Amino acid sequence: MDIFNELIEKLNSNGIYITLETTPTSSANLKYLIKRLEKSEAYKFVDGFTTTDNPLAKLKYGSLFGAIKLQEKFRKPVIATLSMRDRNKLALQSDLLGANDFNVRAILALTGDSAKISDQPNTKGVFEGDSLLLLDIIDSLNNGINYAGQEFKPLDKPNKIYPFAVINSFAKNPKTLIKKMIKKIDHGAVGIISQPVYSIEQAKTLLKLFEIAKRESNSKLPKTQLIIGYFPITKFKTAKFLASHVPGISVPQIWLNNLREASIKDTRLELEKGFSMSQKLFNDLIEFHPKIHIMTANNFELATKILSN
Repeated sequence: MDIFNELIEKLNSNGIYITLETTPTSSANLKYLIKRLEKSEAYKFVDGFTTTDNPLAKLKYGSLFGAIKLQEKFRKPVIATLSMRDRNKLALQSDLLGANDFNVRAILALTGDSAKISDQPNTKGVFEGDSLLLLDIIDSLNNGINYAGQEFKPLDKPNKIYPFAVINSFAKNPKTLIKKMIKKIDHGAVGIISQPVYSIEQAKTLLKLFEIAKRESNSKLPKTQLIIGYFPITKFKTAKFLASHVPGISVPQIWLNNLREASIKDTRLELEKGFSMSQKLFNDLIEFHPKIHIMTANNFELATKILSN
């Protein structure tokens, strides 16, 4: 069976579905990241990977090339991120066609972070549209035409591309999240990955809003699945940063209090407390909604420790 068909079948099943985020570094090769993955053995516990696309507008190894390398090495599907920040319609379609030839056929559509915060001088964002435009472009290619409506010759048609999207895990007004979910469902996303959650209550609320969105969507039989984002926290400063500076994430006060108290006493105790809370959250999520996307900022050893317990 095709690795992407297998991934989507698993996503749509009642079983466990786990993907792991990888962030290519600012390097001309992917050797160090692959070595870390090999050494950690995290690849043994997941169904696939994602590769990020110059997050925070910082220069990194390309997501599509990273996806090719990871698939070749680990024989597992990779969802490659593409953002609207760096490419116009022409470049997006060109990249999708080239990636298709290398069997990179799962794409995480992002609008992208502002180019103003880039580490490269005078960088300007393209932003011809938001992530919905990229979802529409993928839909066109899946129907055998480019975005201009020109039909591909039979032998030139790309193989099926599976589009994914993202959503915040928290909003002061839940209706905002529902509207965004509906748009991504209607534009054909097979999976919507949330920002990290930090309580089972957050996950339950998110899933409830997602079910409302599916009912209110224009799709007659929406097959979109919600994938819960999970980012283990082992340090107080990380929890504080996420709570204060990352939109769309809500870190409960109990996490901040427990990690602050532990950090004052001892660094080792802080790590143990953070891991304990993170492990419990993961176990609760697997039992409640076993479709999870793990983010660890390339700390694959931590992912393995969580997954193997």
